[in-house]
This record gives sequence, structure tokens and C-alpha cells, in this order.
Amino acid sequence: MTESDPTSAGAPARRAAVVVNPAKSLDLDLREAVQEICRDEGWTDPLWLETSVEDPGAGQARQALEEGVDVVLAAGGDGTVRCVAGVLAGTNTALGLIPLGTGNLLARNLGINISDPALAAWQALTGTTRRIDVVRAVVDDAAEEQIFLVMAGLGYDAAIMADTNDGLKDRVGWLAYVDAGIRNLPGKPVRAKISIDGARPVSRRLRSLMGGNCGRLQGGIEMFPGAQPDDGVLDLMTLAPSGTFGWFAVLAGLFTRGRTKDPAVEYFQGKSVQVATDVPQEIQLDGDHIGQGSRLTMTVDPGALLVTSSNESRPKPVTFPAGRPTS
Repeated sequence: MTESDPTSAGAPARRAAVVVNPAKSLDLDLREAVQEICRDEGWTDPLWLETSVEDPGAGQARQALEEGVDVVLAAGGDGTVRCVAGVLAGTNTALGLIPLGTGNLLARNLGINISDPALAAWQALTGTTRRIDVVRAVVDDAAEEQIFLVMAGLGYDAAIMADTNDGLKDRVGWLAYVDAGIRNLPGKPVRAKISIDGARPVSRRLRSLMGGNCGRLQGGIEMFPGAQPDDGVLDLMTLAPSGTFGWFAVLAGLFTRGRTKDPAVEYFQGKSVQVATDVPQEIQLDGDHIGQGSRLTMTVDPGALLVTSSNESRPKPVTFPAGRPTS
């Protein structure tokens, strides 16, 4: 997993922890597959920690750190990844990904296999490590900050996340977001002031503001062209449709990457951003709806998170002992 060889003579066996969302993997197939991979690669049996509604990953990640594991594998969707990463950020313990969710956005941006959990587990245990940025977010006057790794949204984007039907998402996947997006198209823009890197605020009337640490969404869509998770920069995009047909201008702006003169879509960059709206707006972090707020502060923490990324070569075939769990 790192440049040194952990299997060299005299080196202690390495150990992984798996923080797993049981709603995504309801049987023991995934557990047995990870155990098999660990044994094949000379690791000891993994620490297995299940999330709960009350604790969706942070407590389990803290327990893994206390146990002194070498890597923590987040097995679940983007919400599980975000909770685990919030604990590992700022440490030298690596995060590995076993994507089991609908979006799996960080995995997509890191080139990790999203269709084969066993292969993703192998990649996490044998791949190389790299550091990526974490974006720290504060809503209103909250005492505690939260993090995101891929994308945050204020306004329309977050309203979609808040209004997506979970049952529909389980049945049709990301198309459930399309349904919520159509239902939330009607609405009025809000007045917002945006300050980047402490500069004088600029005023906008907008429906949505998004901050991106990475650029890629489902289907290969590049929401923030050129954005990289390790560039130390936060990419911003504002959506400001005007009138009934304003969304056509938004689509044109997205297609041309904001190179038109129409302010329906604008792009900005910075290391820290403060947004203040005159009316509380829905807010989401990596797809998790976290409520409403009138102020959102986002600050890049460069290289704060150590992650494992894919080897170029493929391993010998890895199969689940009794079939693959559904995601």
C-alpha cells in the first residue's frame, strides 16, 4: 500500500479496519471476501465495524484509530466515506474505499472500481497512497465544522438531495435525483454575497451555489472541468436562471463551461469562500442534506487526507464466497 514493503522479514503483519454500512451489505459475503484478500496479501484479519443510524461512521473510525490499524476501509456510499474521512483527516492513517452507494463520487474521481467491491478492496489494500485535499465547512454559527471531499451545494442543488425519495433511489439509482430535480425546478432566486479569499464580497441573485473539490459526477459529467482533489483549490459555480426559460441558459452555460457572457452560470476559484444569503437555504455536503443555513464558509485544507488509490495492474480474480452483495 505504501512505498515500503510491509511483507519484509521481521515486519509485523498489517491490519485493516472495515467501517461498513449494513444497509448496503446485509450478509457476510463482503466480510469473507475482505478476509480472504487480507490473508492472501499477508495482512491479519480485519477489524469489522458496522455503522448505525445514530453513528454513521465517525465513532467507528475513531475506534479503528484507537486499535492502531494501518488503513480504514469505508464500505458504503458517499455519506459513509465522508464520516470516516472526517476522523482520518489530519492523521497518517489512510482511507480506502469499497463503494457500495448510488453516487460513489470520490471513488469515481480517484479511479477506483465502483462495480466490483472485492476488486475495490484489493485496490485499497495493495494500491499506492496519495494525499488529497479536504474542504472544511461551517454553517451559520455552528461550533463544529464539517468536511466534504467532492462537492457541497447551497440552494437548488441541496434541495434536490433533501427531496430525493430513498425508496425510488434504491430502485432506480441516480435517476431518483432527476425526479427530485424536476420537482424542484420552480422557485425564486435569492440574494447572496460571495467573498473569495477574504476579498470584497460580490452580490448575486442565484438559485444555487456549488463548491467542488473534485469535478466528476455520474456518467462522466465534469461539473468542474479540470478540478483535481489535490490542487489546493476550491472550484465554485453559481446557477442563476432568469425567468421561465432561464434553465436553458443554465444548460448552455454548463455546456460551454461558463464561457458565455450570460451570468446564468459563473465559475470562480479560491482557497476559502464565504457565502451569505438573505433567506435560509438548503445545504448539502457530498450528497448529505445537513439542513438549512444563511451562511456557509468553505476552506480548503490541502493534503489533509491520506487515501489509497488503484494499482494499474489487475489482481488474480477475487470472488465472493456466496455471491456478491447488492449495493
